[in-house]
Amino acid sequence: MSDVRASAARALVPLLDRRSSLSRIDDADVSPRDKGFMKALCYGVCRTLPRLEALATELLRQPFKARDRDVHALLLVGLYQLYHMRVPAHAAVGETAGAARTLGKPWATRVLNGCLRRAERERVELQAKVDRAPAAALMHPDWLLKTLRSAWPEQWRDIITANNQQPPMTLRVNTRHLSRDAYLERLNEANLSAMPSRHAADGITLDTPVDVDTLPGFRDGWVSVQDEAAQLAAPLLLDGISSDARILDACCAPGGKTAHLLERAPQLDLVALDSDATRLKRVEETLSRLSLRADMIHADARSLDWWDGKGFEALLLDAPCSGTGVIRRHPDIKHLRTPEDIASLAALQSELLDSLWTTLACGGRLLYVTCSVMPEENATQIDAFLKRTPDARALPISAEWGQAAGSGRQLLPGEGNSDGFFYALIEKIKL
Repeated sequence: MSDVRASAARALVPLLDRRSSLSRIDDADVSPRDKGFMKALCYGVCRTLPRLEALATELLRQPFKARDRDVHALLLVGLYQLYHMRVPAHAAVGETAGAARTLGKPWATRVLNGCLRRAERERVELQAKVDRAPAAALMHPDWLLKTLRSAWPEQWRDIITANNQQPPMTLRVNTRHLSRDAYLERLNEANLSAMPSRHAADGITLDTPVDVDTLPGFRDGWVSVQDEAAQLAAPLLLDGISSDARILDACCAPGGKTAHLLERAPQLDLVALDSDATRLKRVEETLSRLSLRADMIHADARSLDWWDGKGFEALLLDAPCSGTGVIRRHPDIKHLRTPEDIASLAALQSELLDSLWTTLACGGRLLYVTCSVMPEENATQIDAFLKRTPDARALPISAEWGQAAGSGRQLLPGEGNSDGFFYALIEKIKL
């Protein structure tokens, strides 16, 4: 399997250089039976990267040259197998070192073999040494550790523990086709063990993740993959709204919440808006699989050029954010995000709130959502909006999940085995 290790190393290089992300991993040259292993390697390296980088520093006499970033990535792939996977040590060492030949760099075979053999031989001592640094031990960059400790002084360790775990696979049942209980029976018949989600009425969590094509009725639109926390948006927004209301789903891609709104209320007059044409295409494909429709608009939500002037009765703003609530699902966030990103994203969210508020009819409601745990993007953001917007009034969110956070409600990663999300519900009142 040396080829798949080489492919993983190649794929990781642009990510390590902060030029790409896990969502753009290229596995086109990998055989179908090896794609799962490659994904495990790439995601695993990102999840444990601070520790792996510290180990690599200890093992190397000097760093690899810039042109040999693929060899460095291959070393990380080998270390991840040795320290975090159940791959036999001889395979983790031999196959990884041998993959250097596939990269066209046979000289690196000896270097990798020596480093990985030492990593195996001195495993306890090396790990104890690098783990003296909090970033390596907790597998989060220092800036993020500091920020989480400041924002969540009592819960930050639980957040980090959740971030470092692999997430469950959670499904959303399309109740237009069958009930959740009925789908649980279908899963049981397919020998797939699962349990109903605690807070999401349409949610099911699988005991073990599977390929979507093995899910009963997936291609027929019976079910979709969506975390339980994300499934809370549709019922929050639709509560008290007429079944044929005119609704705007701003920043709608990739379309999970869009589809859930329509599954629950197929007669909605729903406008799905996004500034990314490629991602908007994914929304269209999702709705097509589920036999749902919405008016699709490719535009920047900060500009009102796309708007026909007719007010919406409800508005979902699934705002672009740091993604710090979904790190366990997207572990590359720990490497790709910077402290400066939080401020720039908060500024963007503020612009979106001010612009989109104009499109909301009097008496309508806006549901603000992020998959972040940063107060600047969540409670602080909404409190500032309420202060500068006289006709905005926060509505209480009464729920068994999460905790009060300013005028909204915060779910932290791992709580009830869900992702970290923030919700705030705001009503437009008459002055």
